[in-house]
Amino acid sequence: MFPGGAVNPTGKLFAIANNRLTLPRPSAAISQSDSMENSSSLSWWENSSSLVLRTLWVTPTTQVTEQGVVGQEVGGHVLSVPLQVFFSVVMVCVLLLALCGNAVVCVMVYRRAVMRSAINFLLANLAFADMVLAVTAMPFDLVTLVTAQWPFSSTLCRTSAMFLWLCMSVGVAMLLVISMDRFLIIVRREDRLTPHRAKILIAASWILAFFLAFPLFLGYPSLQVPPSALQCILTYSPDSGYHGYVVVLALFTFFMPFTVMAFAFGMILSSIRHNALRIRCDSALSLSKPRPLHLSVDVGFKTRAFFTILLLFVLALASLAPLVVFSLCAVFSSAVYSGAGLFQVSAWLLILSFLRPALNPLIYYCRIRKFRLACARWVPSLCRLRPPLTSSAQRRIQPSAVYACSDHRSSI
Repeated sequence: MFPGGAVNPTGKLFAIANNRLTLPRPSAAISQSDSMENSSSLSWWENSSSLVLRTLWVTPTTQVTEQGVVGQEVGGHVLSVPLQVFFSVVMVCVLLLALCGNAVVCVMVYRRAVMRSAINFLLANLAFADMVLAVTAMPFDLVTLVTAQWPFSSTLCRTSAMFLWLCMSVGVAMLLVISMDRFLIIVRREDRLTPHRAKILIAASWILAFFLAFPLFLGYPSLQVPPSALQCILTYSPDSGYHGYVVVLALFTFFMPFTVMAFAFGMILSSIRHNALRIRCDSALSLSKPRPLHLSVDVGFKTRAFFTILLLFVLALASLAPLVVFSLCAVFSSAVYSGAGLFQVSAWLLILSFLRPALNPLIYYCRIRKFRLACARWVPSLCRLRPPLTSSAQRRIQPSAVYACSDHRSSI
């Protein structure tokens, strides 16, 4: 408590042992009435300075020394130079991959009619959400990481936090819809997802995620402005209403969707294993019975597509779980929220969560053949190493290749 009952609720508790604060005495120019009014405050400071251990409530960015309150606090909130350089390089690489890779996904689904399936619409929306996250959160976090301070306004801080949870919620919702579609196809043998239904689900996911994250922009719950953390984070509060909102946000954003997806993936894996055993037993009992060709091709294609979605699920779980759990701990525990390593921990967790938008396009390229072929055809001619050769040039270099190609085309 300060004189007059004033308390700084956003500060940290610092202890100063065997030190006295030297305050300037009132000058002679001050009137007698002013001196009498301030006498109670001066006596309070003089009496408290004789204590062996005194505590002061100061802001997290304030440094307390023997000379008083000076400058900005450096210890605990600033990373070492090698770690800061490492985080900065990783953040730049993640930002470029997230922007370029997800932009390519969105453009190819939009421009190529063969890519406009229901699943590709969902994947394109997931890529768009990751691209929005890269634009609205990563650049500000990079500046905060380099300068060790938040040079922007509090409104921009709340906006960045809102888009962080908004895009994260939309991405998880898309994974949930894709997982349930795979569940219906493989387990229930039902294909109900159409492009029209996919667009409706995309719009509903954005609306629901916006209503969940918009209170962060309004300032409820309150957010901690960096540099105590790399990103605007949820603060500790004993308010039950505050706790209720954070619990609802975590449930709808992370815990409920990932629980449903884990159950769906477990049922899909069980169905795939059961179908594999049944096919093996049937082939062993009746070797002379003809086996439908389309069955193996269809099962193999769906299995490969399922494992692609499973890989996206594992990546999202590994990148988002630490951030969500740490946010809950910071809200419910003052020890976690006021820890000395909050800046470093938030840097690690945010970079880990940003790996998902950067790695998703690489997974699409490695696992989805249509996407890989579309990428090869969509590369501009300026990016090619050399211009394509004419038919006469190819005939002079390797005549057999041209004639073999012509024979192949005629046979087809």
